Amino acid sequence: MSDEFMTVRTAVIQAAPVLFDREATVAKTCDLIAEAGKMGANLIVFPEAFIPAYPRGLSFGMVVGSRSDEGRQTWQRYYANAVDIPSAATKRIGEAAQAANAYVAVGVIERDGGTLYCTMLYFGRNGRLLGKHRKLKPTGSERLIWGEGDGSTLTVIDTELGKVGGLICWENYMPLARYALYAQQIEIYVAPTWDSGDTWLATLQHIAREGGCWVIGCATALEARDIPENVPYRQMLFPDESEWVNQGDAVIYKPFGRVLAGPMRREKGVLTADINVAAARAARRKFDATGHYARPDIFTLSVDRNRKLPVKFD
Repeated sequence: MSDEFMTVRTAVIQAAPVLFDREATVAKTCDLIAEAGKMGANLIVFPEAFIPAYPRGLSFGMVVGSRSDEGRQTWQRYYANAVDIPSAATKRIGEAAQAANAYVAVGVIERDGGTLYCTMLYFGRNGRLLGKHRKLKPTGSERLIWGEGDGSTLTVIDTELGKVGGLICWENYMPLARYALYAQQIEIYVAPTWDSGDTWLATLQHIAREGGCWVIGCATALEARDIPENVPYRQMLFPDESEWVNQGDAVIYKPFGRVLAGPMRREKGVLTADINVAAARAARRKFDATGHYARPDIFTLSVDRNRKLPVKFD
């Protein structure tokens, strides 16, 4: 892309999935893509683990050395509604992206063999799956549910809109992971998450300043009433139907850290804003973390981009 002014209409989806229901959530995702497309969006961003859901507070019945029968049933339900790549689900999302003539970034729970990964998928406006990023380090008890990604999906995609990529949730607290993206000259930094609140927003603001890039924060907006009653311990965990389990806080930060749109708090909808991608290059001329502000004579980072396979067949 040239250094000429280019406006990218960005749509941040703040909604709740149809929890534990892949087909219904894929249908909802496609409807939301169509809605954002009618708003003129060039780039549409969904939260972490949107399909089939982030399992906030839900018990998989695991203690050290064992798992309860109830936990096994919950796990099986989650696994059964995860997303194979490629699959009919990814095809439908790609078709929706193509119909909207927009790039789409959407968080899914990816199923690969017997392992689940927290993954971000990137679709082109032609409907093709351009790339994916698997969460490198699940946080806390997420490690009981999801496997770890590797450097092969530390993805920045060069598009006519600019260089698009990002990290998922608390990966954004990993300085070396951020640095690897900065080194790829990322311009639109997508940060899908479950997190929200002022501390999280401060993190995104810092990334916008440190990386000299546009930062898009996106989380599920979830009320207790959105959680199906047949989810184990649901009534004990969330007895108040009106409780906001996650308030959302969709936001867009300018390069160098000023807020452009949001945060959108305790409401569901689509946050839109027009961004000038060239502003990222202007910001990096002031401070380039992997360029004139680097000291390779003192500090170096080595990133292994090879896919790590458990078995190699010659």
